[in-house]
Amino acid sequence: MEECPKTWFEACARILTDPQNQRVWSIIMSLFGDLAQQPGDRLTGSALSRIIMPVGIKPEAIRVALHRLRKDGWIDSARSGRASAHFLTDYGRARSAEVTPRFYTRRPDTPTDWHLLIAEDGPGQSALDEMLLTAEYFSLARNVALGAGPAPEVSVELMSFDVEARAVPDWVRARACPADLAESCRSLGDALEQAAALLPPEGEITPLQTATLRMLIVHRWRRVVLRMPDLPAAFFPPDWPGPDCRSAVFRLLDRLPRPALSELDAD
Repeated sequence: MEECPKTWFEACARILTDPQNQRVWSIIMSLFGDLAQQPGDRLTGSALSRIIMPVGIKPEAIRVALHRLRKDGWIDSARSGRASAHFLTDYGRARSAEVTPRFYTRRPDTPTDWHLLIAEDGPGQSALDEMLLTAEYFSLARNVALGAGPAPEVSVELMSFDVEARAVPDWVRARACPADLAESCRSLGDALEQAAALLPPEGEITPLQTATLRMLIVHRWRRVVLRMPDLPAAFFPPDWPGPDCRSAVFRLLDRLPRPALSELDAD
């Protein structure tokens, strides 16, 4: 039988833990991206373990994930006496900085100008596939992509022109907001509201507890927001839960102010 949480913190951690993604290296990157993204920011091995272990991740798994992140060039480590400290490499900071605005934007600015790219099978499709790897493009069909701003200079295999949306059929809304993404938004929104109801006053939450809960929120939000397209309101169904989920994320983060790194070792 599953053991019931004994404290508000254990209950919040269980509620906020992503039920679909417990890849430890990814959780660690969510933590660094939230708390230690600036040059000179370091998390000691002790603080890292004390933040992550309350969500059921064992020290061995943390060590394996850190080894992978060091090997892949995302994180580096240094020793000071008998202690170790971990920090983002230049590469890791740059990659984190690329997606940080999407995580922490409270009210996304929706572009007003749009363009279409259309490809034929063959080299044109390959060129379009490369464009779709960027966050600026949304796939309307296998060989059609919608992008923000005026039409750019593209390869000769692609057709491009500026467009204005005058009608958005339901099949486009379904592609922009698939059912599984809507369900992830609702599930996260519900978890955030449940956790918010359990939080004690701010002065009773320790820096380590704050760091753990922020890590769980950011990690789960990251998997949702990176799939949410920056499209005009007409592209979303009337019951789209994205805005409510976003608001719930920031309401809870505001109640859990980012702790100073020095507090995580002193706690």
